[in-house]
Amino acid sequence: MATAKRFLDNTNPDPNQPNYKRMRSSTIPSFASVIKEAVKANFLENVSSALEPMLRRVVVEEVEKGLRRYSCRSLTRSPSLRIKALEPSNLRLIFNKKLSKPIFTSSKVVAADGQSLQILLVDTSGEGMVPTTLPYPIKVELVVLDGDFPSGETETNWSREEFDKRVVKERTGKRPLLTGELNFTMREGVVPVGEIEFTDNSSWIRSRKFRIGAKVVQIGNNQTTVRIIEAVTESFVVKDHRGELYKKHYPPALGDEVWRLEKIGKDGTFRKKLSSKGINTVQDFLKLATIDTQQIRTILGTGMSDKMWEVTYKHAKTCEMGSKLFMARGSNYVLILTPICEVVRAVIDGQIYPTYDLTGIQKAYIQNLVKEAYANWSSLEEVDGLVNEPALLTQGEPMVDQYPNVHQQQQPMIRSYQRNTILTDASEQLIEYNDWTGNPNYI
Repeated sequence: MATAKRFLDNTNPDPNQPNYKRMRSSTIPSFASVIKEAVKANFLENVSSALEPMLRRVVVEEVEKGLRRYSCRSLTRSPSLRIKALEPSNLRLIFNKKLSKPIFTSSKVVAADGQSLQILLVDTSGEGMVPTTLPYPIKVELVVLDGDFPSGETETNWSREEFDKRVVKERTGKRPLLTGELNFTMREGVVPVGEIEFTDNSSWIRSRKFRIGAKVVQIGNNQTTVRIIEAVTESFVVKDHRGELYKKHYPPALGDEVWRLEKIGKDGTFRKKLSSKGINTVQDFLKLATIDTQQIRTILGTGMSDKMWEVTYKHAKTCEMGSKLFMARGSNYVLILTPICEVVRAVIDGQIYPTYDLTGIQKAYIQNLVKEAYANWSSLEEVDGLVNEPALLTQGEPMVDQYPNVHQQQQPMIRSYQRNTILTDASEQLIEYNDWTGNPNYI
């Protein structure tokens, strides 16, 4: 109780008492201590000012090293710590060709010409796209994208984040959507794409289409990284493999069944009509179309409109002719024909007839010879030659209409024909061996 009383008495000391004066004087700092504190504060301020630039520089350098380790854009080397804004990139990846379509699951993805795709590095800083290289290799990865990306066909500059958001993964429980060689190392600005194929169709996503994208995964040990815009193919539909049994061929082959042509179904009416007349292959179709267009149109009937015929015939004409030619011979003539009955060379009574100098009677005569050769096609002799040289005659029209410069060129040269007849360049003589004596006759 006495202790509590002393505590209460001390909470309000009397200023007139001696103890109070001693307590007050002990709390007032001396002049020397004030000077000492001021000198210390000034010293620390000077040291801090001296160390700040050095510390700031060390911090910037360490942060830059950390960012480079994760392939981020480096910080600018300025006194203040700030990140430089990303600038539009002039470098981008592109696919060198369009894809061959349609695309089926479990089938190799190739270019439109049947060859493997290539990925190129180009510079867009000038006019157009110029192939370029980097002084170090880069790793490239193929991914599947939504067919709706990018939002516009003319959009070419997107961020890496926007690209990654549109990558399509496989459905739950399915195999990886794209399989094969998906990772490459690009050197010298170009890298071929290996064998890749889809394992699932594209019908389950909203756009019902895919694209293939190529992105840079890692840039080599270069200290200054750059943004390289990703490559993106055109959008396309992926169909199930069973649909490949009915797909058209681009281009078709001469030996392909005729239903491989556009507008002719595998089990359709047109195919049945053609088959009933012995027209089973693309070559059969083109031979009759060359000899007598009206006859094949009559076989197909009115169900095939002019527009449909144009599509079918145009598709058929894209086929590869190969290197074989066919020779039809009579008592006074020699015809060299392509696999679809177009005349490459006509020699009658020892005279070569170019189509741009034929009279109506001569043209009709040669056409009759070609029809006779068509009727006896199995008996023609096969020879080797250059099919891509201008044909000299087609049905009713001189080939000069299709090849306007044919009259300025030399006559086509047919090499290494079989026995009895040898045709050489038109500037040389035509040598025809006599069937009875075996002696050459110079024409």
